[in-house]
This record gives sequence, C-alpha cells and structure tokens, in this order.
Amino acid sequence: MTPPQRQRRHPRSQPSASPPAPGAPPQEGEKKNPERLYVIGGGDADGERAELDLVTLIVARADDPPASATPEQAAVLRLCSAPLSVAELSAYLNLPFSVVTVLLTELLTTGLVHARAPIVRQKVADRSLLEAVMHGLQRL
Repeated sequence: MTPPQRQRRHPRSQPSASPPAPGAPPQEGEKKNPERLYVIGGGDADGERAELDLVTLIVARADDPPASATPEQAAVLRLCSAPLSVAELSAYLNLPFSVVTVLLTELLTTGLVHARAPIVRQKVADRSLLEAVMHGLQRL
C-alpha cells in the first residue's frame, strides 16, 4: 500500500505559461517588490517623519495635484478631497503604513495636505448638561 500523495497549494508553473505582465497586480502567494516601495518612499529612511497615527485624518488643501507630484502623491491628493484616515489611505493605495507615512510627510512639508487629530467624543457627558436635562424632564 502506498501513502497518499500530497497536493501542492501552488502548482508548479508550466513551461508554456507566460510570465505575468510587469504592471499586473501581484497574484496570491507573490511578494511585492521591496525596491518599488523604496522608490515610492523616496529612499529617505533616515529623514524625519511626521507624527502620524492610523486614525489621523488627512485633508487635501489643493484641488488638483501639481505637475511635479508623483503618481502616488497625486492619488493621495485625489483621495483626500474629503477627510480620510491614514489607515484608509494605506488600504486604498495598497501600500504599507510606513510608505504612506513617508508620502504624507513629503506632502505635509510642501503644504499640500493638512493632518488633524480625529474628533474624540467625551466618554462621560458634562455634569451640568445632565442636571439640566434631568430638571427639564422633572418639569414635564
């Protein structure tokens, strides 16, 4: 009796199969090219980065991206016509958080975007407001 053979999760590429197009999105199991991320980020790993959190909201100050903007920066400016969090930008651009922070740092220094903290609601309402509501309900 022979043991059952394991099947591969990713079948071996057939010699007649053509390689994927250079601009095609990576398929499942393929890794992104780290050199591309280095180029997108400008290669400035030692530079100062803006203090951005995943929930920091980014708003574009300009309607149209300048001619000198890279494609990724232009995409950020188009997406941020309405406030978007850094996490949403990272997801929409399909880029890691660290690369998005480098892009946003460049845009913040040139003044093309504005970063603001998210609106945080108070956990407990103001005591005077609660008393006013209570007194109003008692008068009814």
